[in-house]
Amino acid sequence: MTVIHSNTPLWTRGMAAVLVAQFLSALADNALLFGALALLRSEHYPDWAPPVMQEFFVGAFILLAPFAGPCADALPKGRVMLITNGLKLVGALGMCLGVNPFLAYGLVGIGAAAYSPAKYGILGELTSAERLVEANSLIESSTIAAILVGAIAGGLLADWSIVGTLVIVTGCYGAAAVANLFIPRLPAAHALEKLSLPSVLRDFVRAVKAMIRHPDTRFSMLGTSLFWGTGTTLRFLLVAWVPIALSNTSNSLPAELNGVCAVGIVLGAALAGKFITLEKAGRALPAGILIGVAVCILSGVTNLVAALTIMVLVGACGGFFVVPLNALLQERGHETVGAGHAVAVQNFVEYTAMLVMLALYSLTVRAGVPVTGLASGFGVLLALAMSALGWYRWRSQQLLRKSPAM
Repeated sequence: MTVIHSNTPLWTRGMAAVLVAQFLSALADNALLFGALALLRSEHYPDWAPPVMQEFFVGAFILLAPFAGPCADALPKGRVMLITNGLKLVGALGMCLGVNPFLAYGLVGIGAAAYSPAKYGILGELTSAERLVEANSLIESSTIAAILVGAIAGGLLADWSIVGTLVIVTGCYGAAAVANLFIPRLPAAHALEKLSLPSVLRDFVRAVKAMIRHPDTRFSMLGTSLFWGTGTTLRFLLVAWVPIALSNTSNSLPAELNGVCAVGIVLGAALAGKFITLEKAGRALPAGILIGVAVCILSGVTNLVAALTIMVLVGACGGFFVVPLNALLQERGHETVGAGHAVAVQNFVEYTAMLVMLALYSLTVRAGVPVTGLASGFGVLLALAMSALGWYRWRSQQLLRKSPAM
């Protein structure tokens, strides 16, 4: 594998191409979500259908986790990103042409599942370990800026034309694929010795075990799983909460609340890249606890300005929390099982958490739980879970200090 020296610059043509491709692809992902939600509403699907549709997307990450990492490490990661953006394009095009939205969105999920390990894994190949937190800050900032633009644009476009939204999304995926062509053809990280299903599954199980045994990767996976499970559930919670709390039934306002949350994440990610190092990643945990507190406060809000302010705070805490944990996972995972394998295992754990949280959310909606009560309960549970994670991290470090030979 190519050795990255400490004097490697952060800004290169390859890094710029990755950031542009990621921005366009993530923009399309988020605009597609709001376009798909509007499509379900226009076709009079029940209220529990949107989170179920998201589970088709999430399920692809879980099912493909054993294969996505090895493929990302066995092929040049820029080419993997090109192919997977092509799959997303086909899924969005299918939705334009009237294919069942659950199946079409699932195909986009397949592309996203294979795209993710390559997107994160390539950072360690384009820059040095010393700059990895900065590189993660850039990719997260690019992603969240895309969430901002994509969410707001998706909501506004869906109020204008659902079909028009889907066509524009398809074009964005095409532009992202073109940007992927400008990523240098880097050597594969780990060639696959065998292509049989049993060997790939055994390889994935070994990677899972190795990452669970390592205290840093175990901690990182727990933290990022909480964050992304929360973020996914909160999106659907906002869609249900806005009409009741803010008396607004448009597609655009929930998207705008997601958008201002993205602004906060960009700010938090930038602060994390500046003030948090890999060795001090645990210092980001108080920000995770504050996410739960902010969601509790949001549940009782009936004023738009207050809601926007709280969502910016939620985003800032989230960005500050997740960037150091992602960087820690990539660095330790790169050292143990390879960057692509590490991100694939991370995706498996994170998307399993998303699937469980979305299923619980869908069940509570079907049971008729009031959305304001659901939001406050969600915030309390999140704050408690983040606090438990902080205690676990502290306890693990105490044990390591007492047993330096472990």
